[in-house]
Amino acid sequence: LSECHFINGTEKVRFVQRSIYNRVQDVMFDSDVGYYVGFTPAGETWARDWNSDPAELEFKRTQVDRYCRHNYPKYWNSNPEWMENRRVQVDRCRYNYP
Repeated sequence: LSECHFINGTEKVRFVQRSIYNRVQDVMFDSDVGYYVGFTPAGETWARDWNSDPAELEFKRTQVDRYCRHNYPKYWNSNPEWMENRRVQVDRCRYNYP
């Protein structure tokens, strides 16, 4: 799962990539931190391996520009009403328990 967080347009951009399996976050890369962080034993192993590869870290750090800033105008500036028209009607589920 990859996420881009924007503050004041593209003035402050944060790229976050999470690896989640079975609703448990194993490992995460945060561009503000600059390296992988593991949350499970497997995630800690992956983070250690990926953090020891300078090319992998450099690639992930450049995702802020390559992935987030590059796509920002396509989704946000091209049509300001786009987000306003994307409201979803949510129906409440009613459960009757004895």
